[in-house]
Amino acid sequence: MTRTRRLILMRHAKAEPFASTDHERALTERGIRAARDAGRHLAQTGVLPDHVVVSSAVRAQATWTAAAEGLASWESVASSADPEDAEGPGSPGSPGGPEGSATVRIDEAVYSGSADVVLDALRALPADARVAAFIGHNPSAGEVVNQLDDGDGDPDAIHQMLHGFPAGALVVYEVEVPWSELGEQTGRVSDFYVGQG
Repeated sequence: MTRTRRLILMRHAKAEPFASTDHERALTERGIRAARDAGRHLAQTGVLPDHVVVSSAVRAQATWTAAAEGLASWESVASSADPEDAEGPGSPGSPGGPEGSATVRIDEAVYSGSADVVLDALRALPADARVAAFIGHNPSAGEVVNQLDDGDGDPDAIHQMLHGFPAGALVVYEVEVPWSELGEQTGRVSDFYVGQG
């Protein structure tokens, strides 16, 4: 029996409309705040990635950096509130924590790749990854969000997903198959959140 894993799919936060190339577009200040907020939300709900796959685009990498800052800031508050939990799972420096302890892979192929390319990147996650995150772009990220949904998840989250997958949105899935078998209807939606900037 395969243990339940969690998968976070996140679309990069709001980016500047122009740069020298599309690949170089940076986040707006609002986008940075929204990505931090999304990271805080993940920490508050106990979803702390230990492996992260990020598009090579500047805006996707900046989204992960800001989200990791949000994860770390929430954990600092939680740790100072209860010092006995400071070394628990997900604290900085332990598996399942924010940027400093998560294994981060920058993936050039997912920048302009299809949903199949994104799924291939996720299928390549190490078997020991407990909570994985992907930060990428539409339309491929939104397509993967819809493909993975088994339809039996949290009704409120699924209802929110029907309105689209905007910049800064994330979906959390519970996954019971090995990463290598990730595909259509293999994820159960447990959360949907749009970072607020």
